[in-house]
Amino acid sequence: MSPHVLILGGTAEARRLAAALAARPGVRVTTSLAGRVTRPGALEGDVRIGGFGGAGGLAAWLRAERVDALVDATHPFAERITANAARAAADTGVPAVVLRRPGWRPGDRDRWHPVPSLSAAAGLLPDLGRRVFLTTGRLGLAAFARLTELHFVVRSVEAPEPPLPPDTRVLLARGPFTVPDEKALLREHRIDVLVTKDSGGGATSAKLTAARDLALPVVVVRRPPLPEGVSAVPDVPGVLEWLSGP
Repeated sequence: MSPHVLILGGTAEARRLAAALAARPGVRVTTSLAGRVTRPGALEGDVRIGGFGGAGGLAAWLRAERVDALVDATHPFAERITANAARAAADTGVPAVVLRRPGWRPGDRDRWHPVPSLSAAAGLLPDLGRRVFLTTGRLGLAAFARLTELHFVVRSVEAPEPPLPPDTRVLLARGPFTVPDEKALLREHRIDVLVTKDSGGGATSAKLTAARDLALPVVVVRRPPLPEGVSAVPDVPGVLEWLSGP
């Protein structure tokens, strides 16, 4: 019977991993998407859309579909999915690994303000600037809704979910972005402070370079920790090596 690999996807790394596995003879690969993005990119192999119903539902699916390995390649901030995947893998005995791109690291000229949450980021903003470039995604913006005296420019792939701050301009765009374009955007909107999650990777890192060059402060929301006992690899080759075994 062909080995069956389940990828919990949604990231560029998940797409690259699915393509690499689908090209291997005799390997069945299924990528599961939560369905939060209505127009996901093309994927090789089988695709499943929607949640599993928590750790128990995922465990049942792993058993029913005879999954041999589970790769959590979700966004670094998909904390609940990662916890459910770890629990389901432990309950079923299915080997599991997290594919997590390395986080960003500040340089000497960066003016970073690390915080543990979106609410903590909101608490800092009145002391850092009045015009905010918010690039934390379309979910969780309620944390900033009380900041009625600040102007927000919110960028996301799809329209953000309310509630939003009352003075908000929404920009719909998908990376990668260039440093010149990010500088132009920051200047055009007269941005005082950037807010971002530490998602890592190169597709959206240009905004950090642009903020550094313009000497702007950056509020960086730190990643949630991985569940205890969960191992992670930084890239697709690392997952392929893990799947090959010792």
